Amino acid sequence: MTKKTGIAILGSTGSIGTQALEVLSMYPDSFELEVITAGKNADLLIEQALKFKPNTVVITDENQYIKVKQALSQEDIHIYAGSEALCQVVESTLVDVVLTALVGYAGLKPTIHAILAGKNIALANKETLVVAGELITKLAKEKGVNIYPVDSEHSAIFQCLVGEFHNKIEKIYLTASGGPFRGLRTDQLKNVSREQALKHPNWSMGAKITIDSATLMNKGLEVIEAKWLFNLSASQIDVIVHPQSIIHSLVQFEDGSMKAQMGLPDMKLPIQYALTYPNRLHTNYPRFNFMDYPQLTFEKPDRDSFKNLDLAYKAMDKQGTVACTLNAANEVAVDAFLNDRISFLEIAQLNEDVMNANKNILTPELEDFIAADALAREKANDLLR
Repeated sequence: MTKKTGIAILGSTGSIGTQALEVLSMYPDSFELEVITAGKNADLLIEQALKFKPNTVVITDENQYIKVKQALSQEDIHIYAGSEALCQVVESTLVDVVLTALVGYAGLKPTIHAILAGKNIALANKETLVVAGELITKLAKEKGVNIYPVDSEHSAIFQCLVGEFHNKIEKIYLTASGGPFRGLRTDQLKNVSREQALKHPNWSMGAKITIDSATLMNKGLEVIEAKWLFNLSASQIDVIVHPQSIIHSLVQFEDGSMKAQMGLPDMKLPIQYALTYPNRLHTNYPRFNFMDYPQLTFEKPDRDSFKNLDLAYKAMDKQGTVACTLNAANEVAVDAFLNDRISFLEIAQLNEDVMNANKNILTPELEDFIAADALAREKANDLLR
């Protein structure tokens, strides 16, 4: 009998985590759920633990540890609390693949610990590579660890490259839906609301990534992630707006030919591919019908109205800790917008101000990334006062 693949899901209560659990439940003979974790959503974590019976549960909000422990007291489940516990559970010998579905900078340290422990990574936390791409890719190479992208765009590029790894990439095109405000000019974006920004036209995602999609910061972060995943320069990465979200991204090779990965927008597909590569398992998901989409359209992103995309390219050009600084500023800015402290357009302005104000360390170690993140958050919060 083939050994089941032991899975740890960091961030099981979020959008990616809940969909990953759906995927695992369809293939009980292939996967063994070993670890699930949550930040503050103790109720859903408890519900998941009772349903899926993992070996270990972690609630990073230590104030909710007693609640989780009491709710699962009759179950044969190990229960831990705190952010350091995330770093410890990924090292378990029962775990083969770690799906990092945490939001933001929080994914960095547990991902490093998982790589050091020799675990393959299914990466849904793009910020890990944005913050410390050089460090992460170097560690993965040293440890012989594979990083399988879960973002739909990077999964698409990865799928297009299967069987082509020996061929030179001329350019990749990351597609973007354009978000809820596609086509609006700067003057029309001044008074858009939190509720409007959270209405993504094609994808169902968490609040942070949905706002990032609306500001095009999500695409900017994906550009930086693609640089590290596929060893590319900024000039080899282009962004194109594709409102239907059917073509998930494209690769252009040096002979001029192009490959695209297509399908209906459904995050369960890239999640599943990352967990089952190189195999494709049968699904009953809805199939794409060309007659439902007689036209697929493309347009340039509006970089004047949505400045975050250019900020990401600038951060990539400057290298060092600049991308880490930009990511930290953006996490603070998005939180401020979601709490009605700043306007939509002020997100990019705050990001730019912090990025320009903070010192860049060109050859950073892990401690430098940690310091840069902290300083950027401090600067951003100072500017918000």
